Amino acid sequence: MRVAVYPGSFCPLTNGHIDIIKRACKVFDKVIILVAVNKDKKYSISVNDRVKLIKEATIDMDNVSVDSYDGLTMNYARNVHAVALIRGLRVVSDFEYEWQYAAANEYIDSNIEIVFFMAHKETNFISSSTINELFNSGVDISPLVPKCVLDYLNKNRK
Repeated sequence: MRVAVYPGSFCPLTNGHIDIIKRACKVFDKVIILVAVNKDKKYSISVNDRVKLIKEATIDMDNVSVDSYDGLTMNYARNVHAVALIRGLRVVSDFEYEWQYAAANEYIDSNIEIVFFMAHKETNFISSSTINELFNSGVDISPLVPKCVLDYLNKNRK
């Protein structure tokens, strides 16, 4: 079984993430969405809620599971016998960060491939931070996030 891990903060999950997940599901037998837990970062959505939202948004995807982890992503990937980490590239500015991320992870375990999916033009401007900024400014983000995420954000609006 070819397992891939798609790590990220997913705060919140966007339709860009969903697009990457769907495409990864065509390539791998199982895709694990791994919600990052970084104690040094402040998140607008709790880890448990992010996991629940991703599970709800991917409920119809049979080969997707969702988990969270507070250690090194590569350690998690080794523990689940993953063959690859999934990463999304939206714009050129993502490339430098992702190159460094890939190099560090290859140093840790060169047996786990880093697989990049290019964002489609319809979603290449979407980032979680952009979604948060637009939402907090009163902009309609309904075309940019799954319905469950929009409902959650509306219910928990500050």
